[in-house]
Amino acid sequence: MTSPPRHIAFIMDGNSRWARARGLPVAEGHRMGVNALRRVIKHCGELGVRVITVFAFSSENWQRSSEEVDHLMQLFCETLESTLPEFIEQGVALRVIGKRDQLDPALVELIQSAEESTKAGRYTLVVALNYSGRQDIVEAARRLAKKARDGELDPADLNVDNFGAQLAAADLPPPDLCIRTSNEQRISNFMLWQLAYTELYFCDTLWPDFDAKHLDKALADYARRQRRFGARETPVPITAGVQSITPGNASH
Repeated sequence: MTSPPRHIAFIMDGNSRWARARGLPVAEGHRMGVNALRRVIKHCGELGVRVITVFAFSSENWQRSSEEVDHLMQLFCETLESTLPEFIEQGVALRVIGKRDQLDPALVELIQSAEESTKAGRYTLVVALNYSGRQDIVEAARRLAKKARDGELDPADLNVDNFGAQLAAADLPPPDLCIRTSNEQRISNFMLWQLAYTELYFCDTLWPDFDAKHLDKALADYARRQRRFGARETPVPITAGVQSITPGNASH
């Protein structure tokens, strides 16, 4: 592959299954998942990938047990504190998308501090936390509706570009490739608008086991694909070889 994708999104699935398969508590699976993320960030930086987006916690994940949710929130805090020096050293700029009003104020403060401390980074890590692709679209529609109500936008002027500009991380390119681990083959309300023309890659590997060789395999598969965005690589004649049907000669 001559150049890597600009933007890779990851749906990091399989932490709890990894733990259960080893007779370990789910919390250990999540901790090992953090180690996998560190490996992926490092390897993406080595390859020159400019943006990584990871689905860390969906708005639907609040339905899990309070014990698991509390652990995850504490793990987010610990991970931010422990990895911040790594981010700064590696030139990683942190961005967190998703609704923050349900998060603990201490976690929100850590997020804001980490974003400010790393904003000069060369690469961007987007963490989708308490995020919903549908809600992202609804929030964009709400902002545009307010602009229309206030006379700042003529509804006739609404288009794909100015709608997309209202979405989370709209200043970043859409993902070129989305990788989901653990052999689950769906996108689970993740970046529904942004993934419109993204190449999807599903693998059996559970997220805690995902490493550089798995990423390289996904990138090799991506390199073999042709991204046409609805067009054709070579124009195909539309009417060649098609018999014209006129009244009286139609076959039955």
